[in-house]
Amino acid sequence: MSLVTTKEMFKKSIDEKFAIGAFNINNMEFVQAIMDAAYAEKSPVILQTSSSAIKYARVPYLKKMIEAGLEEHDIPVALHLDHGPDFETCKMCVDNGYTSVMFDGSKYDFEKNIELTKQVVEYAHERGAVVEAELGKLAGVEDEVNVAANDAIYTDPDQALEFVERTGCDSLAIAIGTSHGAYKFKGEAKLRFDILEKVKSLMPNVPIVLHGASTVIPEYVEMCNKYGGNMPGAKGVPDEMLHEASMRGVSKINVDTDLRLAMTAAIRKVFAETPEQFDPRKYLGPGRDFIEETVRHKIRDVFGSSNKM
Repeated sequence: MSLVTTKEMFKKSIDEKFAIGAFNINNMEFVQAIMDAAYAEKSPVILQTSSSAIKYARVPYLKKMIEAGLEEHDIPVALHLDHGPDFETCKMCVDNGYTSVMFDGSKYDFEKNIELTKQVVEYAHERGAVVEAELGKLAGVEDEVNVAANDAIYTDPDQALEFVERTGCDSLAIAIGTSHGAYKFKGEAKLRFDILEKVKSLMPNVPIVLHGASTVIPEYVEMCNKYGGNMPGAKGVPDEMLHEASMRGVSKINVDTDLRLAMTAAIRKVFAETPEQFDPRKYLGPGRDFIEETVRHKIRDVFGSSNKM
């Protein structure tokens, strides 16, 4: 199967009330683990790269690894740019065969965000790609996204409707209380489902996206800390809340931190228990296994996309 856009998978997700996992990739082990998990669960999947991941791994390598995965697994896969910082990055990805790009104009005011998003939409649509945009602003730190907590802004549902109508974007990332990175909440986790409900009532057929939605899996945080890590107070969005979001109309849920934690926990464990080990296959392999296990859990138990191909 060739790469696909998110159009059909999002339509199915809205009709049948489940979400599709969008998993960030950085190297071969991430690609293999995610695609193996999606194939095992018979689920559509979105593989996404940040601009930092592109700088690290480079587009030709990322694409060829995914194409190799598609030779093994006949599943719907979209290749997506996560947090495209400018038109040039979005254009580069579209020109290199990405089927979906996100332009993140959340740092701009409303009118400027519309203007720049519309520019990306026009270019991508002419070439058969789809566009995700963002309205509102998430706190947290991850890759090149760095927003202080007091700068976070919830999405205004009425503005969201106007934004989608004026830009023509295909999906919209909204801010309802999630945040980037491993330190999402200091106290009790809370998401503004009232905002989500209002957005969906105004735009029932527009796919909605949640960024900063890793669970920050406690077992992996504990394992990292046990074997020499230093992550006190790391806390994410509980699985139960993410499952509720998928049932309430969120079509795409982003996962990055959980995959990093899974890989790092496995590597730390191998190094601590077998300090003489220096073969990368002996620690990257367990990391790949942990990522696959994490992705299968997300698909099956949280997003509800198993058997939704």
